[in-house]
Amino acid sequence: MLGAVLVSAGSLVLSAPSATAQVDGSGWSSYSPGFSAQQQGCGTVSGLTFSLSCTSTSGVQRAERRYDTYCGGNRQFQGTFKVNSMSGDRISLKQTFGPSDADFMLAVDSGRRLYSVRGGGATIAPAGTAPNGRSVTVNTVHSGSTHKIYINGQLKLTYGGLSGCHYDKFGAYRTDTGKGAISVTWSNIRFWQK
Repeated sequence: MLGAVLVSAGSLVLSAPSATAQVDGSGWSSYSPGFSAQQQGCGTVSGLTFSLSCTSTSGVQRAERRYDTYCGGNRQFQGTFKVNSMSGDRISLKQTFGPSDADFMLAVDSGRRLYSVRGGGATIAPAGTAPNGRSVTVNTVHSGSTHKIYINGQLKLTYGGLSGCHYDKFGAYRTDTGKGAISVTWSNIRFWQK
């Protein structure tokens, strides 16, 4: 009886990695870029929890991880975030930064809608998507000048962006029209390339 339980448990462990697999087809290989923490203004980083403690509508308010720059190839980021608390509005949670500016910025507004800061503020997921305590998984796929954005495994936005070298960032960053406060925790961070 004990042997049967161990075999069953082993089977569960072997099948677990497919639950966190990448999106957008096959052929991806995982890799681990380096990163640095960035804190400015009232931003603080504690492990994978990123906080803006003030309600300032001016100055740089930042608590983020900035990953190594990559050039060429197809790249994919995956991470899960959970808003712990938020009294602010229009806070960027994930960025793909291009040669001279943020090529893509995923942000959350006070109604907990997820939207793209660039390109007219297109809605990526409707109001109520990111209430306190709900886990939301984000995949960004970057290939040349094309970006695809997936939320919880579903393709939500495809657009043309900047070509050239890029890097990924996530955490909490006050947009030009935003303000804090916010606390957000990220988990299950993965990177792939092909």
